[in-house]
Amino acid sequence: MSQSPNSDVVAATARDHWEVLGLAPGADPVSIKRAFRQQARQWHPDLNGNDPVAEARFKRVNEAYAVLSDPIRRRAWEAGEGQESAGLDSDPFATGFPRFEDYLAQLFGQERRRPQEWDDGPEEIPLRDGDRDRNEGRHRPEPPPRAGGGVATAAPSPPPVTAATDEETLVTLTPEQALHGQRLELELRDGTLVEVWTPPLAGDGWRLRLAGVAAGGADHFLQLRVRTEEGLRIDGLRVLYQLDLHPADAALGCHAVVPTLEGPVRLRVPPGSSSGRLLRLRHRGQTHGEQRGDQLVEVRIVVPDHPTEAEEALFRRLRELDQEQNGVAPDG
Repeated sequence: MSQSPNSDVVAATARDHWEVLGLAPGADPVSIKRAFRQQARQWHPDLNGNDPVAEARFKRVNEAYAVLSDPIRRRAWEAGEGQESAGLDSDPFATGFPRFEDYLAQLFGQERRRPQEWDDGPEEIPLRDGDRDRNEGRHRPEPPPRAGGGVATAAPSPPPVTAATDEETLVTLTPEQALHGQRLELELRDGTLVEVWTPPLAGDGWRLRLAGVAAGGADHFLQLRVRTEEGLRIDGLRVLYQLDLHPADAALGCHAVVPTLEGPVRLRVPPGSSSGRLLRLRHRGQTHGEQRGDQLVEVRIVVPDHPTEAEEALFRRLRELDQEQNGVAPDG
């Protein structure tokens, strides 16, 4: 029997998907499914550190299975029709890759209406709308080809799994809990309970990542808040405090009472202290074994919201003196 002129091209094209799954042409559906599972696990980006090569290979594996497991797509592809005729004209992973387990659940575990007659084991393969007639009437006559030799296309693929969204929870700790670590029982949005320990010597503002525990394989972040009622912020062994000063006190120097973990102390603020200056209180931080941290006091200059007329006059005079000293013409 003579072959058509394009038979070699069609056969070569057909071999590509078989080679991707490591199968000989014409393998049975059970072998196709088994090979797909092995290749998908090997190349899924979730299991390969987002390796670009793995992403491209996984897309080929997904495409090969989508064609070879669907009789209509497979016939169209073997007949030399393009991806569009095979129902593969769009990238199902354009919005991201779902977690491997969720991907398999989406592909094999959705809408379990009737198991395939050739399925391997108890797991059922879902029937899409375009599959119902093929499985409930497997011995029905095949649909007639279109005019011009084309083959009827299958229903479009189900939409891809939406890319996962990270979640975040604010966790409040006492200085003691932050120092030694604290056990937390966290309930995620989907109701899942996660047990986690914060690391010792944690601090205010720390952001801890729980990789892959949220829905769809997303990350969950813990934002730590470690502060006292007096405004002390804990950062490991260090204690941080922000001291608000009037411009006159910062310029001339003063004594201020500041809180510490062991009670208030009197602190001398040197003259000419600008905003952002750090003053150290030695050994007023957290204690861990033989280690003892310091407390850092940050100066912040704060002007009155509603200065009196006398204060405004003093500020104007101060500005005039500064302009005279720097050779700047006074404001009109």
